[in-house]
Parts: sequence; structure tokens; C-alpha cells
Amino acid sequence: MSEKGKGKCKGKCKGKKYDSGKPQWHLLPIKAIEKVVKVLGFGAEKYGEDNWMVVENSRVRYFDAAMRHLTTWYNGERYDKESGYHHLAHAICCIVFLLTLDGGRDEED
Repeated sequence: MSEKGKGKCKGKCKGKKYDSGKPQWHLLPIKAIEKVVKVLGFGAEKYGEDNWMVVENSRVRYFDAAMRHLTTWYNGERYDKESGYHHLAHAICCIVFLLTLDGGRDEED
């Protein structure tokens, strides 16, 4: 602790941080997100970075892709044959794309 922090409290005071109501990033399961990021890298290498933003009819196409990955996983296949990555990570990517593309309609943002 710096000398400034010791001041009147002599090291016994508790610091304040007003962060209630702010996103709690520590709740995000980073290991699962790393799998999603790997799928994003695979897609960027295959199609180009941010290509997903300019795909025509993207709402229907990413919904269909998410459902294909979800149903394939549900039926017992864990990993995508082409990429080798988990089908759920692929589905999450598609859903994140949909959420991002739908962002203009969200009143919370």
C-alpha cells in the first residue's frame, strides 16, 4: 500500500469501489469462451475476419447454422468434423452473431 493510502487510517481502512449494477465479468466461464474464440479464429481463417457481418440473409442463415450444430450435438456428435471444435462452441458463435446483428432493436443498450 502506498504511503498515501495509509494516511489517517494507518492501514486499517477499507477502500471503496462503487461498482454495483456494473457487469460482473468474473462470472463468465472463460474456459468455455476460449472454445468459442477458437471457433471464431477458424471462421476468420476460412472466410476472413468479420465476414459474418456482411453475410446476406444472415438472420436466417445463422439461425439455421446454430440449429444444425445444436441438433448434431444433441444427437450425440460432440465435435464438428471439419473444424474439430465443439458443436456447442459453433452454435454459440452463431448465436453471438445473431445477438450482435439484432443489437439495433435492444432497448437496454
